[in-house]
This record gives sequence, C-alpha cells and structure tokens, in this order.
Amino acid sequence: MAVTPPVCDFGWPAPDFSLPATDGKTYTLSDIKGPNGTLIIFMCNHCPYVLAVLDRILRDARGLQALGIGVAAISANDAEAYPADSFENMIRMAQARGFPFPYLYDESQAVAHAYQACCTPDFFGFNADLGLQYRGRLDASRKSTGPTDLRRDLYEAMKQVVETGKGPAGQIPSIGCSIKWKAA
Repeated sequence: MAVTPPVCDFGWPAPDFSLPATDGKTYTLSDIKGPNGTLIIFMCNHCPYVLAVLDRILRDARGLQALGIGVAAISANDAEAYPADSFENMIRMAQARGFPFPYLYDESQAVAHAYQACCTPDFFGFNADLGLQYRGRLDASRKSTGPTDLRRDLYEAMKQVVETGKGPAGQIPSIGCSIKWKAA
C-alpha cells in the first residue's frame, strides 16, 4: 500500500541514534552529520519505489556529499515478515551497489518511530544545525523510474539548504511502501 509522509515540520530537531551498519561499524547521528547538513533516508531492500530510484538515490547522495551533506540510509522493516530486508541482505545490497553512505539497521524500529518515518523511501533533510528543512520526494518517479530529465527535487532542495540554511517552502511529499512495522 502506498503511503505519503506529512508536510515538512521546519526546524524539527533530528533525533539521535546509534545503529549498526552494513560495513560492520556502529554510527550515531553525530558520525553522519555533515558540515553543511545531513540527509537521513528511510529505505529497504525490497520496496519497488526504492528499487525504481535506487540509482538516483546513490547519484544524488554522492553529489550531496560533495556539497558537505552527511548521508545515511536506515532500514527499519520487520525482517522476519520480510526476509529480503534482513541485515544479511542489506549487507549484500550495500556491497553489490557500492553504497557511498552507511546503510543502518534499525531492528527495534525505535529510530523509525522517533523520526515518524512512514514509508520507503522517506527523506529527512536537515541543515547544519540539524533542523529539518526537507521532507519531500527524490523526484517525480513512482513505482517505476521516471524520465532521465526529471527535476531532482531532493538534490535541489538540499543544495538550497547548503546555500541558505533553509529548505524550499513548497515541497512535494515522497510516496512509497509503508514501513513494515512489527506486530505490537
């Protein structure tokens, strides 16, 4: 089922975390934080919305890192119900695709709850002071990859954050599969 996140809550502070990554290290928010901003991406291995744009996520992450934006991706899906999203499969995907950022595992789902993440992909773009400035889409792609000339909404918004400290007033929310929450 497709889910759309809420509108950006400008200035909302980034919740801290400490999560294991596919590279064998554990990362906190301060480890990820870039001098000009931070991008946290909630995603997973199996989501068709993520898979449709994964190459673009990787491209834009590299471009944003070059602008001083720290980037990390977090998978919080219930891996028992969705084995494709297991930590072992996350390691395989990160290595096979050459992720330029840490791919973190939120097994308890506490971080996803703290961020109020609701779908994959769900993008949280913060300024240098870790205040939320972007909670929009990557581009206009949906379950299939859009044309190559689509406006790079995430990249352009985060570039604006680097230049001004503020994200665009108008943002189009991301859309994707719901986070696969564990049964209560």
